[in-house]
Amino acid sequence: MTTPPHAVRPTVPVILAGSDGTRLWPLSRAAMPKQFQPLTDRLTPYQKALTLVSGGPYASPIIVTTATYLDLARVQAKAVGVTDPLFVVEPAGRNSAPSILAAAILCTRRHSASDLLVLPSDHHLNGDDRFQRSIDTARELVATADMLIAFGIHPTNPETGGRYIRAGAPMVVPGARLIDQFLEKQSRSQAEALLGDEDVLWNSGLFYFPTERLLEEAARLQPAMLTAVNYAAETARLSGPVVHLDEATYAKAQSLPIDIAVMERTDCAAVVPMTADWNDICTYSDLWDIAEERDTNGNVTLGTVVTEQTSNSYLRSDGRLTAVVGLDNVVVISTDDAVLVADRSETQAIRPLVERLAAEGAKEVERPPTAVHHWGTHRTVDRGIGYQVNHIMVMPGERLSLHYHHYRSEHWTVVSGVARVIVDDREHDVRPNQTVYVPLGAVHQIENRARVGLHLIEVQCGGYLGEDDVVLLDEVDHAAGGLPDFARAAE
Repeated sequence: MTTPPHAVRPTVPVILAGSDGTRLWPLSRAAMPKQFQPLTDRLTPYQKALTLVSGGPYASPIIVTTATYLDLARVQAKAVGVTDPLFVVEPAGRNSAPSILAAAILCTRRHSASDLLVLPSDHHLNGDDRFQRSIDTARELVATADMLIAFGIHPTNPETGGRYIRAGAPMVVPGARLIDQFLEKQSRSQAEALLGDEDVLWNSGLFYFPTERLLEEAARLQPAMLTAVNYAAETARLSGPVVHLDEATYAKAQSLPIDIAVMERTDCAAVVPMTADWNDICTYSDLWDIAEERDTNGNVTLGTVVTEQTSNSYLRSDGRLTAVVGLDNVVVISTDDAVLVADRSETQAIRPLVERLAAEGAKEVERPPTAVHHWGTHRTVDRGIGYQVNHIMVMPGERLSLHYHHYRSEHWTVVSGVARVIVDDREHDVRPNQTVYVPLGAVHQIENRARVGLHLIEVQCGGYLGEDDVVLLDEVDHAAGGLPDFARAAE
C-alpha cells in the first residue's frame, strides 16, 4: 500500500465519549458519567479532550457517543467553541473497536486520505509540548512506515487494573518501537516486577491510525465486525451533524476493544512513548494525585469545605457546607442527594457499592440532581406525594419540544428572563413574577427568544410524575443558539 504524502493528510481527532462509570460515584452517574463532570476545574475531561485537539494541525473532530449522552456531548462541545464536529451515535456500546471503525468509515467520506487520533474522553492528559511531540512522532512514523500506533506511558506505580505493552525493536523514527506483546492485567507482584522494566509501558488507550491501513487490517482480521459496522453506517439515520448508526446491524458487531480486535493481531503495530502527564481517572485517589493544589496538610478541597485536624484527603462539596474533623486519608463527597465517605485507599470498593444500590433501585445512582438537555437544565428541588418542584433553565435561543402529559398538570412561575409560552391555542410572553397554569392534557411549550438565560420554577401535580409521561409532538433540533459556559449553565 502506498501512503499519500504526509503533508496533505489531515489528522482527524476521534473522541470516544460513550463510556459510563461508577467508581467516581456520587459525582459520576449513569446518566452523567465522569467525562461530562467538571472534576478538577470548570471544564470537564470531555471538554479538555476537545480543546486539546482543536485548531492547529487538527481537522474537525468525530465524536462517538450514545443517544443517552448526545445532548451532553453537543452542549459541552459548543460551550468550548467546537462548533463543527461530526457526532456518531451508537445504538448501544460495543467497546472501542466498532466505535473506531465507524469513525474511520465515516472519515473516508470526508477525506480521501487521513489519520485518526483516538482519544478517550474520560482521561486526564496535559496538552503541553510533550503531548504534541508524541503526536508529531506518530505522524512521522505513519508517513514513513504506515504503522498502527499505540501511545504508551512509562509506569510510575505497580498498577494492577490496567493493561501493559512490551516494546520491541526500535524503528527508523527515533522513539518509536515495534510492539512485541500486549500484557493483560497483572497481579501486584507481577506489576511490581514490570515497574523496573524499561521495555514495558502502560497502554494509555490513545492511538494514532492511518485510516486506510486501519480499515485494511480490520478487513483482514475482523471481517464480520467491519461488515456489520460498515452496513450500520451505510443505513444510518442522518440528522444534521449527527449520524445515528443502524441498531440492528450495529448489534451484530462483536464487542471488543481495538487493542484486542486489531492491535494484538496485526504485524504493523508500533508504540510511541508519551511523556505528557496522563491519568485514566479511575478512582478518587487519582483525582487527589492530579490535583494542582493541596493545602498545607495535603488536602484537596473543592467547594464549601472546612477542615480541622484533617490530612491527605480529597474533600468536595457541590453545595452545602461540609466540615471534616480529625480524619486522615479519606474521601468525602457531598452532593445534593448523596454523600460518600471512604478511606482513600479503598475507593475501588465504590463499584460494588453502587452495583448494590442499583439492584435496590436507588435513583441516586442513575441521575444527578441537575439534568442537562440540549435546551438547558432542570433540577428537582423538592418532591412529595402528588407533587414535584423543579428549577428549569432554558438557554438563549432554545425551546423545549411541543408536548403534553397524561397524568399531571403544571404551574410555571418565571423568575428571570422572558418566556414565550404555548398552552393549547394560546401563545404569549410571560415575565418575572408571572405564572402560567398548564392543565392535564394541554399541549404546551416554552421558548427563550432572549439573549440571556430563562429561569422558572415548575410545580408538577398529579398521581404519577414519572419522566416517561411525556408525549412529544415535534422534535426540536439541538443547540441552535449560542451557549453560555457549561459550568454556569448547569448550576
